[in-house]
Amino acid sequence: MTIRVLVVDDHSVVRLGIRMILQPEPDIEVVGEVERSRDVLQHVRSLSPHVVLMDIMLGGEEDGIEATRAIKQHCPDVQILIVTAYADQQLFQKAVEAGAVGYVLKDITPTNLASAIRAVHTGKTMINPAVARQMVEHLFTVREESIGMARRQYGITDREMEVLGGVAKGLSDKELGSSLGVSESTVKMHLRAIYSKLKLRNRAQAAVFAVEKGLVTPSLAVPKQSQAVR
Repeated sequence: MTIRVLVVDDHSVVRLGIRMILQPEPDIEVVGEVERSRDVLQHVRSLSPHVVLMDIMLGGEEDGIEATRAIKQHCPDVQILIVTAYADQQLFQKAVEAGAVGYVLKDITPTNLASAIRAVHTGKTMINPAVARQMVEHLFTVREESIGMARRQYGITDREMEVLGGVAKGLSDKELGSSLGVSESTVKMHLRAIYSKLKLRNRAQAAVFAVEKGLVTPSLAVPKQSQAVR
């Protein structure tokens, strides 16, 4: 099956470059190019692309975000891959909220661009490593701020924070004791202190509290190059 691609960028040189890059790919066809955001939806409806390569900054504005939102509202099956010059976590977040499933930079290699198009077409997500790194740093910054606030507001100790994190990950008292190098009775003592300080009744409530307050952050690996993430 040939993947039909629509290129949206306000620079003709960029559009031509992408077309030339993708021309040798036997399973990818550039079916059209769009320069202005106001023309995007019309071209999507008339050309029926599977994937739209969308620049964020069109005419000096973040019109690519609005164009993405319009496409997903009216043509939800179309997948949108952001191709931009900006490695910016906030722009990435806006793009994802608008409905984009990928975010790569314009310095991406031809091979990786073709791979990114195939990936988003099959429902995967593509994230540029620089943006992924910003996301990780942001998550851990938020987590540290949340932990600091919990310590100040509730009087949670470092050891109690470790126990709370283990509970949120589903560890038993025995597993927690083993990982922390303490006895099960010591774990239970810390849990009683946590329940008392946080006004909680059980492990389930403690786990929910830890997740909702951002005290537990899933570990994320920063890819060495743009790659698909299931």
